[in-house]
Amino acid sequence: MRKLLLIAVCVPLVIAGGWYYFHQRTLFPTYGPLYREYAYVTNGKGNSVSVIDLTTDPVKGFTVVKTLTVGIEPTGIAVNPQRNEIYVVNSGSANISVIDAERNQVVATIGVYGRPYFIDVSPDGHRAYVANSGSNNVSVLDLDHRTVAATLRVGASPGLARVSPDGSTVIVTNRADNTVSIIDAARMTVRSAIGICLQPEDIAILPDSTKAFVSCSGSGQVASIDLKNDKLLALMDVGKSPVSLALKPDGGELVAFNFDAGSISIIETTPNEVLGSYLVGAQPTRGVFSLDNSRLYISNFASNNVAVYDIDLGKVVASLAVGTHPDALALSQNQEYVLVVDSASSDVAILQRRVPGKKKFEPSEYSLLTILPVGLQPNQIVVKSFLATKHRSGEGRLLQH
Repeated sequence: MRKLLLIAVCVPLVIAGGWYYFHQRTLFPTYGPLYREYAYVTNGKGNSVSVIDLTTDPVKGFTVVKTLTVGIEPTGIAVNPQRNEIYVVNSGSANISVIDAERNQVVATIGVYGRPYFIDVSPDGHRAYVANSGSNNVSVLDLDHRTVAATLRVGASPGLARVSPDGSTVIVTNRADNTVSIIDAARMTVRSAIGICLQPEDIAILPDSTKAFVSCSGSGQVASIDLKNDKLLALMDVGKSPVSLALKPDGGELVAFNFDAGSISIIETTPNEVLGSYLVGAQPTRGVFSLDNSRLYISNFASNNVAVYDIDLGKVVASLAVGTHPDALALSQNQEYVLVVDSASSDVAILQRRVPGKKKFEPSEYSLLTILPVGLQPNQIVVKSFLATKHRSGEGRLLQH
């Protein structure tokens, strides 16, 4: 077993800020004894979080290993990239539950303000940002001390606060007054507010932190914002009701998911140009890119399936049936499994990609591996992987950083 672990550690593969490894390319990855990988699912009407162990041999079956009681109406969830903690936004009780990922226990609760929905964590792992839609402010959390470091007034009904990859800037979408607020993270002050388009929703920020994109569901547009000068660069027309965005890992292209148009719009990020719009299914809600930039996985809310869009071919190459009203998605660290939250059937579908890393599509490449029941009305999902320590609970060597 020591030989197996040594081989694994000596062959790291860098992915999306995290490392994963293989002993050899077999049907399923082989893990060392200290490797942990869990998926965490918020259950909005169950007031709980389901924990799925992703290191289980799928032949024996993935399982929900724990169900953790959190606050009321949990929605958003995020991982800390520098420590083994998970943060859950409880919209109904206006607080944040802190989960120790090594023990899979709730270890703290941090109070915020009215109707928070999402949370984003800074790259250094020291702070988190929560937009409180019911109180028109953003809570800045000190994650080292598990306290509120500042409360910043922003626009009306802020839905999302997202921190830039360099950690210097936080963008907030204010849905009720059609603006974004831009926060200086170091000074913890709002440095500007910019009017953009109707009902701003999701945010994507380029890897170099120079530009942000915001989807506006009310006007069928995506806004491009210069983060060096805090100014609106362009408004790009996409399809009807773009509710979310997905950025390619290389930052070259952005995808808007047009819920009421049944399409996606692909935007080239440097010139701020819409390259085209493509039908993918009924009411596409979210998407996630494979790390090799070759595939985009799309949850079609009304079609009850996941579409696989091939970037090079420019078309959907597979549609996989899942549960009822699929919404949030996540990828396992080895890119072999696509996890899909089925919001109406209260389960998580796990799709398998048999040859991850191979760009040329093959008809037998994808299959539905299993569907796991979770709690009532699941909302969001994240995946956390790390090397556990034998010596102290709550600590471990990170595979993500």
